[in-house]
Amino acid sequence: MKASFPGKWIITEMEQWDKDYIDLEEEGYIEINKKGDGSFKFGLVEGQIDYVVENIGNEERLQFTWEGMDEMDTVTGRGWITHKDKGPYGKLFFHLSDSSWFKAKKA
Repeated sequence: MKASFPGKWIITEMEQWDKDYIDLEEEGYIEINKKGDGSFKFGLVEGQIDYVVENIGNEERLQFTWEGMDEMDTVTGRGWITHKDKGPYGKLFFHLSDSSWFKAKKA
């Protein structure tokens, strides 16, 4: 696994939500642990991540599934993260609902 994925990353931008919503309750983040798990929170959404790192073409990509809460409702989904322009870039999908790309920086 590439050593650059683990750590806490601050979400700086998302396609579907503005920065005020991302940081509604606390600064939005995604945290990747070395053990194959992690977590994220933005706005009223929070989730637990289960991931693997795969090579797709010449790119190393962290692929994950997640489960969590959105305004007290149980939600699930999937996503991926890669490195682009000095920081993580990825996409988060809600099962049967929204999706959004996001950008982040090291906390």
